[in-house]
Parts: sequence; structure tokens; C-alpha cells
Amino acid sequence: MVTATASLAGKKVLIVVTEDWAFLLHRLPIGRALRDAGADVVIAARVRDDAERIRAAGLRVAPIRLERSGRNALYDFRTLHDLIKLYRRERPDLVHHVALKPVLYGSIAAWFTGVPAVVNALGGMGFLFIATSPTARALRSVIQLLFRVILNRRNSRMILQNPDDMELLTNAAKVRRDRLVLIRGSGVDIDDYAPGTPADGPPIAVCASRMLHDKGIVELVEAARMLKGRGVAIRVRLVGPTDDNPASISEEVLTRWAAEGAVEVVGPSDDVAGEYARASIAVLPSYREGLPKSLLEAAASGLPMVSTDVPGCREICRHEETGLLVPVRTVEPLADALQRLATDPDLRRRLGANARRVVEQDFAEPIIVAQTLDLYRRLLDETAKR
Repeated sequence: MVTATASLAGKKVLIVVTEDWAFLLHRLPIGRALRDAGADVVIAARVRDDAERIRAAGLRVAPIRLERSGRNALYDFRTLHDLIKLYRRERPDLVHHVALKPVLYGSIAAWFTGVPAVVNALGGMGFLFIATSPTARALRSVIQLLFRVILNRRNSRMILQNPDDMELLTNAAKVRRDRLVLIRGSGVDIDDYAPGTPADGPPIAVCASRMLHDKGIVELVEAARMLKGRGVAIRVRLVGPTDDNPASISEEVLTRWAAEGAVEVVGPSDDVAGEYARASIAVLPSYREGLPKSLLEAAASGLPMVSTDVPGCREICRHEETGLLVPVRTVEPLADALQRLATDPDLRRRLGANARRVVEQDFAEPIIVAQTLDLYRRLLDETAKR
């Protein structure tokens, strides 16, 4: 790739995400890199508890009203109104929208207000693109039509994290291939996530994820029950929160699973790196992903993985190289793969070492940040020449 010559110094870049914590989790390194390049960086998000941490990084915060989930048309109209007001006030040179609602409403606001350069990013096709209900299918058709309109503009680029999603948008939404850019994930800090020392006792398999049906959590619990019935020595830990996603698993169900004893329900954790450092295996039987950060962090931690052979997951969990892939929505193959790793320490060591090497070569934070800033420069360079 030839790096563009446009400078980011003096440019105003506005990054729109769903919530302040989401920016800290996935985009803070990009914000810092922009700041260091001399850009004026504004983060627009629904603000809860993390605005001061963003400001402490030398970035400005612009609160907006945005519901990540839900279908309240009036609230969504207010979100669009907030974005139009924000873009008129800030007059950014480039906006970067992250996640479905920011992409949709932000792109409309950018079009309406004449923002010169627009970068969009989807972490994956999400619940709406894998759900089969009549409502989801209807919404999917509308969104594909909107994508066809807003993503094919000359000043727009869409970042996707895996080739399968690029094919989907090209074929289903008719988005031009030259408007799509492949950047694999949001990167991982290979110093924060480093190989640790597994805890004594049975191997620990950690699933770090939101507790959603479409993350394969139900199948994982069934697999854990099967392993318990087989007498396999393994601990399966569920680490992560519930939320307002329609696919969320209720607290009552999680409590019942914990009482049953086949899995350990940890809940939200601020120490996923510590969980991985004590673990021997990472597992994520998701139905579809962009490129799961939890598996990138697991791979950086030197862990072998068990995941599903679906878009996103297979980008980092490479069968017999960094982990074991199993068919989606299945239980027995998932149990078999976990059992194989739990009972074969040499295989765990080989796959885990490969996983760490792959992350260092392809997914480390500086690599992803450099690719993203290069995209900004190229797009700004193109718009300046028009």
C-alpha cells in the first residue's frame, strides 16, 4: 500500500461511537494517534461514566443521544438531529462512524451538512443480519437499501473486518468494491495481553463475551454439561455482561446455570487479561462476528482457541494452526474440541504459540492504527483534489 501524502495536522476528525466505554475499548489508540499527528479529535457518544478518561487522553467529548439497541423512532430522530447540529457546529474534515446506528444516522447527517470525508466501520453484521424473524428480515432489506445509497458516495469508505462481510455488502447491498476497505479488527495491545501461567488444577476454558444467544453461549453450556457427564476435567468460565440486546440471556438463566455447576458464571470483569493469563483455552462459539476482539486478546495471551467456522471467528481461529473450528450451533463437536484441548497439553502449547505469533504479525495495535490513519490520509487527499 502506498501511503498518502496528506497530513492530519490541523485537521478536525470526529469519531462517532455508540457509548463512551465502546470508544475506550476499541478506538482509544486511534484517537491518541490522531492527537499525536496534530489533529483536533472529537469523540461523539452517549456519555455515561468514561468521559473524563477520554478527556484525559487529550480528546474532546461531545455527548449525543443514542440508543445502541431499540426501535424508538422518535429517539432515533433526536439522534439524527443531534448529529446534524454537531456536524454544523464542529465542521469536521472527516467523520468516522462506528457501529450500525452511527453509520446510518451519521452518514445521513454528514451528507446533509456536507462533511468532506466519511469513514464508516462495522464490527460485524450483527444481530440484524443473522436473525430470521419477519421483523429482522424487513429491517435488513431497508438497511441494505440505505447502505446502497449512503455507502456508494465518492467521499465515503466502509471499513470491514473480514472478507465474508465484504462479499455480503457487495452482493446483497450492491456497495461498490472500491468503497470497501479491509482492516482486520481494532487491534490488540500485545503487551497488556501476554502469555501467562495457567492456574493449577483442571484446564480452564474462558469465554469472554457479552452473554448473548448469538454468541453461542447456550451451546457452550450444553457442551459443558456433556463434558461433565463424560467426566472430563475442565472448568468453563463465562466472563462478560448482559445488556439490552434482543438476544441477551437473562440474569435468571445465568443464575440457574451457576447453581447447576456445569459452568462458572463470572459476570462483567475489568480483568480479562488476568482471566486469560490463568486459563488454558479460549472459547467463543459465536454465530457470526466481524473479528472478535476477545479472540484476538486470547491469541495475544498465547491461548489455543475453540470457535465456530463462521465469518470473523475463522480469521483468527485457524483450524489446526491457532485453534479448532467447529460447526456453528452445534454442541457435540464443541464438546469434542474442548475435550481434545483439555486432554492434550502439547497441542495446547503448539496452537497457543502459533496464535501469539499470528497476532504479533497481523493484528497488533500499531499495525491496525497505521492502516486506519493511512485510510484517513488517502481519503482526505482524494477529497482535497476534487
